[in-house]
Amino acid sequence: MIHLVTGAAGFIGSLLVERLLAGRRRVVGLDCFRDFYDPSLKRTNISASLRDPMFTMVESDLSGSFEQVLRDAIPQGEQVTVYHLAAQAGVRRSWGTRFGDYLRDNVVSTQKLLEWASSSGCVRRFVNASSSSVYGDSPLTPFSETRSLPVPVSPYGVTKLASELLVGLYASRDGIPSVSLRFFTVYGPRQRPDMAFHRFILAVLRGEPIEILGDGSQTRDFTFVSDVVEGLVRAGGSPACGVYNLAGGNGISLLEAVEEIEGAVGSRAELVFRPAQPGDARDTLADTTRLDHDLGWKPGVSLREGIRRETEWIRAAYCL
Repeated sequence: MIHLVTGAAGFIGSLLVERLLAGRRRVVGLDCFRDFYDPSLKRTNISASLRDPMFTMVESDLSGSFEQVLRDAIPQGEQVTVYHLAAQAGVRRSWGTRFGDYLRDNVVSTQKLLEWASSSGCVRRFVNASSSSVYGDSPLTPFSETRSLPVPVSPYGVTKLASELLVGLYASRDGIPSVSLRFFTVYGPRQRPDMAFHRFILAVLRGEPIEILGDGSQTRDFTFVSDVVEGLVRAGGSPACGVYNLAGGNGISLLEAVEEIEGAVGSRAELVFRPAQPGDARDTLADTTRLDHDLGWKPGVSLREGIRRETEWIRAAYCL
């Protein structure tokens, strides 16, 4: 069995690779090292895994001609579990002229990978990383996979919903068992530099102001990255199919999260308030009952503990 991880050098992907290798599973990682943020950070993420003989890394672009590199990396006759994490991230950047990047990386690339999965005949399971952004400002909370109508409020959310629908469509046509996991506000070590907790923790450590978009009362269901990795691994080894929420189960305001950061750092934060931005959902909170029932998954890391771990990582990464 080969475990193929796309976006293998990213925040979640690199930690998933390490988790699979720790279980002595053979892993093929695929990443094109887009410059959405500094590619050297992604190479650092994956550097330890490159020393493991159970790991093969290929640099290729899913929107281009990647099929031959996968044929070279995956021995003929091997069964494959796909973890599709490669995507163009970021809600605010998805507006305007950058939308083509989101179509390319979140829709076209997903469809091409699904075509490869169909034609190769080797894929036994397909696990797709989706996002809570598909819900947008759906009025029913907590968000339910079966009762909450997806109403994205950003172009990014539209592309992630499209990728989910493509996965379901190909699963129906080709019979490949498939899962889409809707991640809710993932944080933790290796978090992208543009993401809120990374920026907030770093600012407090440096004694710099934190910029809050909106009044800070908006809520998020923050999810620690190791819980996300656990959900991915379980989805890869389970017969469950369909769409599932994966969330930390806290649903607290941004200002409450800042208070937790202040406690972890040991310093007060200076807050600067700016207008809310288009595409940011007001509140997110997930119902994860189905994931618990079908995969036996529950969040294991509290927000306080998760922020402490990310703070320690940022201190080390920035020598603070």
